[in-house]
Amino acid sequence: MTTKTADSTVARQAAIREIAEAESVAYEVLLERVRQGRAVVLGGPGQAARALGIGEGLSTKVNANIGTSPDISDLDAEVAKTKAAVAAGAHTVMDLSTSANLRDVRRAVRDCCDVPLGTVPIYEAGVIATEQYGSIAAMPADLMLEVVERHAEDGVDFMTIHCGVTLASVARLRAEGRVGGIVSRGGSILAHWMLQNKAENPLYARYDEVLQICREHDVCLSLGDGLRPGALADATDRGQLEELLIIGELTERALDAGVQVIVEGPGHVPMDQIEANVAVMKRVCRGAPFYVLGPLVTDVCPGYDHIVGAIGGAICAAAGADYLCYVTPAEHLGLPTEQDVVQGVIASRIAAHAADLVKGIPGAAQWDLQMSQARRDLNWDAMTRLAIDPTRVREVRSQRASHDEQACSMCGSFCSLKRREA
Repeated sequence: MTTKTADSTVARQAAIREIAEAESVAYEVLLERVRQGRAVVLGGPGQAARALGIGEGLSTKVNANIGTSPDISDLDAEVAKTKAAVAAGAHTVMDLSTSANLRDVRRAVRDCCDVPLGTVPIYEAGVIATEQYGSIAAMPADLMLEVVERHAEDGVDFMTIHCGVTLASVARLRAEGRVGGIVSRGGSILAHWMLQNKAENPLYARYDEVLQICREHDVCLSLGDGLRPGALADATDRGQLEELLIIGELTERALDAGVQVIVEGPGHVPMDQIEANVAVMKRVCRGAPFYVLGPLVTDVCPGYDHIVGAIGGAICAAAGADYLCYVTPAEHLGLPTEQDVVQGVIASRIAAHAADLVKGIPGAAQWDLQMSQARRDLNWDAMTRLAIDPTRVREVRSQRASHDEQACSMCGSFCSLKRREA
């Protein structure tokens, strides 16, 4: 064992101990779950991000996406969104930038937050290919691996890599036909490259090189669902399942290589299919942590998709998903604002906590009990402190004050809790 490997092992164990204590889980139990790949550890001693655990027996975590677009590129705005997301309770942040100066944005986001940071390297590879080679199709295969290593060198904690988008899985999807087609940006980039070049996805063909980069830089691999359904009509179709089977094999290879791995899950799924999706993923991927976008349980709510995603997220996490990627009110409409980011984080945190109550996560039910007791006692200071969004509580109370300071303006002097009969 090299000195670097030994130091990394000691740091990982220290992080596991810290997480176990924070989440009221026995250290030995969590250590074994990490060893088996049923939980992962991001950040910790010696790293830019504080320690965070995701997986079996741990509280459901929430991710917030930020990042520039070709139409709107404002580094200061993305830094502000990052800070707002963390202040609202996001456990991780992902930079999904697709405009110029991508490394500047990534480094600025890394510098301004102490939560684990994730990225999607294929976005940057696509931008570089378009700028330097004229098209996505002209992208050299080596560039994809070079950008993966560049992100790892910049200190990101996890990376979404779409290794399951292969010639076989794309062929399966095309043969079946879809309403929404491929809605993943990363998936569409890779599918286009493969079909134009009549060649296999380099991130799949050279998967061992991807694993080597992740292992050397202690980066958690997040296996992206590049063929996820983007319409309810496409949920749980053969393209999605073909990709999942490939991802299951890649999960085993990552764990055998000593690389931590998370598996990403579908976007648009009707409520009656969510539990089955979780069960199949957990079975195929050896119980690896499941990271889901939403899922969105209806297609007709632009402007309110944070609510749609929270409904799906609560069901999905209660069924066993470990990690929710937020959805903002701007989903399907445009680049989210700072306020959209906050609303998305709060909605997903609500979903995560609702699921943790079902999972029996230590401390979840106690939180609700304390709030119930504070309401019984009309203890507004405690109610504000215990709220998932204290800022919102203070805003509403100040704007809609009751003449009776103990009560709210809904009931005023008719407040049932002031009668104390029961």
